[in-house]
Amino acid sequence: MKTWSLRRTLLAVLLGLTLALWVGSAAIVYVEARRESQELFDQSLIETGHLLLSLVEKDARQHGLTGPIDVPLRGHPNPHQYLLFKVRDAQQRVLYRNDAASDIALSRSAPDGLSWTSIAGQRWRLFSLWDPQRSLQLLVAEPTSHRDDISRGFFYRIALFGLLLVALATIAIWWSIHRVFRVLQASADEVSARTPDELADVRLAGAPAELHPLLLEINRLFGRVRQSRDNEQRFTADAAHELRTPLAAIKTNLQVLQRARSADEREEFIAALGASVERATRLVNQLLALAQLDPQSQAETGLAPGDLAHLLAQQAAQWQALAASYRLSLSVNMAPAPCALHADSLQMLLRNLVENALRYTPAPGSVVVSCGVENGRSYVRVADTGPGIAEEWHERVFERFVRLGGAQLPGSGLGLSIVRRIAERHGAHIVLGEGLQGRGLAVTVMFP
Repeated sequence: MKTWSLRRTLLAVLLGLTLALWVGSAAIVYVEARRESQELFDQSLIETGHLLLSLVEKDARQHGLTGPIDVPLRGHPNPHQYLLFKVRDAQQRVLYRNDAASDIALSRSAPDGLSWTSIAGQRWRLFSLWDPQRSLQLLVAEPTSHRDDISRGFFYRIALFGLLLVALATIAIWWSIHRVFRVLQASADEVSARTPDELADVRLAGAPAELHPLLLEINRLFGRVRQSRDNEQRFTADAAHELRTPLAAIKTNLQVLQRARSADEREEFIAALGASVERATRLVNQLLALAQLDPQSQAETGLAPGDLAHLLAQQAAQWQALAASYRLSLSVNMAPAPCALHADSLQMLLRNLVENALRYTPAPGSVVVSCGVENGRSYVRVADTGPGIAEEWHERVFERFVRLGGAQLPGSGLGLSIVRRIAERHGAHIVLGEGLQGRGLAVTVMFP
């Protein structure tokens, strides 16, 4: 899988945007500055033309003009490349001119005002002006070379200043990105340096606010892993403790069986050994079922539309046969109870409830399994005439390996834990209440 660098991507994007913004801004500034400078040069050329024409008019009134007068242009290293002007009369005779314009022809047909002309292959800015009587025409021309020199110098200064800004922006952007990723790297190093047993929360101090959601999710993940690990450790310890009893009974029965003195004793010990094996098998099966239902070990089971009455009808005959072996009566009352369910896990829930009721109800007694709809919610209920459960035990009986004080029958204490786990997967609520004939226990599972 091809990987990419967030650091390099951010650096490239930010630098690219910075460079694009600077180039665009510099171009706009340069174009506007050049336009403004052109307007200033034109205004200066117009003012120069008006001044020259007024001087010529004054001189003409005082002394009269009979021939061309050359005016030397001093103070400029190259007068031929600075300013040219000529003054003609109405008959297009040259009256005044500067020495640089003596051998250069300025267009006689130039339009009034500003225009462009070409002299010796070079572009010049030309200004033409007549006096009010249209007896004198002034032509003054200025080369664009020194305008271009000024614009070029301005461009170089902008470019140099821009390069300096880009360099400073590059350093600032790199430092900012490096600082942010240094915090990310510090958090990554903190996580990578931990052992599998170190699941404490990652520190949020010093991390930017934008990084907090990621670190909080990592901490929540660590919390779930801690809970899962604690559950597994507690489950393993409890399972090992509970398995000791049936395994010890199996070992004892084997030892006694080896010393049996008669066939009757041997049969008695073989029956006891079978009961111990059956108890161990039941415990192992319940442990496996509980492990499979652990929300940390597998994804949520998909639910499908179904009816609780259909599940009860499938198992009614089996429950009645089992109840007969306990010398109990079992009846099944079914009414339509539609809900979203997972058939296999709900059959496990019903089997645990019914078997618990049969095992703890003394003979002769009764067990009633029913389903239907109450207050708009589907339910399934198992009620018996057994000893019931005191109210102070209603919460604890759903914990793993918890058995009622004084319970005489062997058991694992996992049945109701399995029932609660399956009910939680269905979004159902378990209610413990009074059983049949004013005594016993009724376990009701209310579905959403």
